[in-house]
This record gives sequence, structure tokens and C-alpha cells, in this order.
Amino acid sequence: MLLSMTGYGDAREQEGGRLIAVEVRTVNNRYLKVSIRCPDAYSAREQEIEKLVRNSVARGTVNIALRIDSVSRSGQYHINHDVIQSYWEQLIAITDEMHLSPPAQLTDFLTLPGVIVEDEDGRTDVDAEWPLVQKVLKKALAQLDEFRQREGDSMRQDLVQQCELIAAQLETVAERAPTVIVQYRDKLKDRVTQLLRDTGVSVTDADLIREVSLFADRCDINEEITRMRSHLDQFSECLNQKESAGRKLEFLCQEMFREVNTIGSKSNNVDIAHAVVEMKGCIERLREIVQNVE
Repeated sequence: MLLSMTGYGDAREQEGGRLIAVEVRTVNNRYLKVSIRCPDAYSAREQEIEKLVRNSVARGTVNIALRIDSVSRSGQYHINHDVIQSYWEQLIAITDEMHLSPPAQLTDFLTLPGVIVEDEDGRTDVDAEWPLVQKVLKKALAQLDEFRQREGDSMRQDLVQQCELIAAQLETVAERAPTVIVQYRDKLKDRVTQLLRDTGVSVTDADLIREVSLFADRCDINEEITRMRSHLDQFSECLNQKESAGRKLEFLCQEMFREVNTIGSKSNNVDIAHAVVEMKGCIERLREIVQNVE
């Protein structure tokens, strides 16, 4: 099972005149990073919120937004005169200094921190609300998990397709590899024969065999082909295991790219060179997808 690091989930519950809403957004990250936006009253609960998140998410950047509103706001808020007066006096001082006209109304001041104050009766009872907040957060995380699983299933299909393309090109390489040595031997023999035709010098079969053997050692890609097949098998196992294995898939992509590079540098055949180019393109696609796998 694959899990995408990109996802979204939200949930809300209303109880006792309070509306609790949670939004969870995730994006890819090499490590787990949790960012929480919540009312000041819940600052002390951020560690508990993060613990719940870590039980659901192993990797990625997680943004949590917790919002708590009163269903009925009548009589629950008032304007803090001291705070708004302080803002006003500072603004007047600045406008006088800059020779500007002060604002004609105070509407814009109402959104400044500390101007609107909640009455004692309407303030958050964190301990009483916490079980409900936990419930809503867990529902949002469950929805996030469903989203990430759907994305992961789609990514898995794409990864399987790319692996099949790589495997097909690898078989082309395996089929062409033995012919490379034969072609080199024939070309070498023809070339030497032409060069020495009028010189009276002859080259023995032993000399040709020795030279061809050296070439065969230099361009032997059997080990690389075997390792590539092994990497593809491991990649397939990771796609089918219960836990998401993004880090291991990243490592396998690196190893496959290394093997294909080696095949390309050793090969001396046009068909193999074309297959190497195709495999590199597929591996790059794998890398792009795997970067978003948890």
C-alpha cells in the first residue's frame, strides 16, 4: 500500500453552543514537520495534537488548523477601550509626524489584536472541550488518510506502468548484449585484415581472441542486468507491502539509475543506447512520483 504525502481532510462538530472545526493539509517533505494553528487557549495542547498527528502521518509537512467558534455570540464580546485608545494614540503620533490626516472612523481598528475581548462566560473551557476536539481531529485525520490512500493507489498504478516499461527495455538490452561482442569481433577481424593486406604481416586467431576477450571484459553488462532485475523485483515488493515505503523506493530509484548509467557507458550498440535512454526517462518519472510517497 502506498500513501501520498499530499492530502486534505476536515471535520466539524457542534456541541454546547460551540462549533469545533479542524482542517488538515499535507505536502511532501523528506521528514515529518507539523505546524499547528489554534486558539491561544489551546497552545498548551499542541504537543497532544502533534502526537495524534504522528500516529497517522510518518513523513511530510502537516498543517493543522483548529477553529473554535461560539454558535451564539450575543453578549459574549466587548471592545477593550484601553487597547483601542492605545492604538489610536500611536496612530495620531505617527500621522502628526508624517503630516497626514488621521482616519475618520475606527472600523479598521476592530480587527487588531486585543481590541475585541471575549467575556468571561464565553471563554473556552479547554478541559471540557478537549475530548470533543480530539474526536473532531481524529475524524479529520481519518479523512486525510482516505485521501492519501486514493492518491497512493493512483501513484502505484503509474509506478507499476513505468516499471513494466523499464523491464521491457531491459530485456532488449539483455537480448542485444551477446551480439555486441560478436559484432566487435567481426569488425575487428575485417579491419585488421584490410590494414595488413599488403604488408605481409598476419594476425593469429589467438591475437584476435585475446583482444576480443579484453573487450568482452570491458563491456560485460551481465551483472548490471542481474542487479536491475533484482531492483525491479524489490520495487514491486515495496509497492505490494502493507506499509508505505517511500524512502526505500527512493533508494531503489537511485540504484537503478546508477546501473542504467553503467550499462550506457559500457555498451557499444545503438539498440542498447536507445534502450538506456528510454530506461532513464522512466526512472526519472519514478523519482518524480516517489518523492511524494510517504
